[in-house]
Amino acid sequence: MLQELLGAIAAAGSAGVIYLAMAARVVKQYERGVLFRLGRVTRDARTPGFTLIIPFVDRLQKVNMQIVTMPIPAQEGITRDNVTVRVDAVVYFRVIDAESALVKVEDYKFAVSQMAQTSLRSIIGKSDLDDLLSNREKLNQGLELMIDSPAVGWGIQVDRVEIKDVSLPDTMKRSMARQAEADRERRARIINADAELQASKKLAEAAQQMADTPAALQLRLLQTVMAVSAEKNSTLVLPIPVELLHFLERGNQQHVPNGDGERPSD
Repeated sequence: MLQELLGAIAAAGSAGVIYLAMAARVVKQYERGVLFRLGRVTRDARTPGFTLIIPFVDRLQKVNMQIVTMPIPAQEGITRDNVTVRVDAVVYFRVIDAESALVKVEDYKFAVSQMAQTSLRSIIGKSDLDDLLSNREKLNQGLELMIDSPAVGWGIQVDRVEIKDVSLPDTMKRSMARQAEADRERRARIINADAELQASKKLAEAAQQMADTPAALQLRLLQTVMAVSAEKNSTLVLPIPVELLHFLERGNQQHVPNGDGERPSD
């Protein structure tokens, strides 16, 4: 009789251990447990820690509440200005309602991925090439809004969307390189022309100053001779004012006699 009682106690203890093992669940800190009881969702979501369920009646499904980093595969499209590009991006999202993420959509990660790809192709078609290359912040905000609008109903919150890379055809890259080179050459010519204009204005002012003060021209001539002679050159080029030549020419005409042996009269 005693042995039968001990056997019954041992059997009950074994059954209790098996039941506890089947009923015990552990929900991690970054998870939430959604409990399905006979196929229906109970309103009391299981918080992190140790919890118990009814075996064969309850089914606990855990949902990760961490931020998910999902790369968007490169999408090829034609921009509004008829340029073929390939654009890839990355989306950051997290689950804010575990029950909706499980009940309202079959696979919330796959749904977000497909929505992100569709939205990225739509953004490509609505944007110009210059916007894709230089105005990404505005495009990121538009892309985030397009993905977040339907995702809110699934219990998903999109934190951020970033366009990573824009791939262009080789012909377009060469055209952009030629355009950039031509623009740099245009700016260089404008700068040179502006410098020439400023230099010509300064030279005109200097010429006017020398015209008002004739001695300044002689001083400038002497400074030039000194600068050239300081370099120890074997050849020295000395500029002579044209006015000096005219003066010498008039003096020569005054001293040369005419055919009758007389000087020309004044």
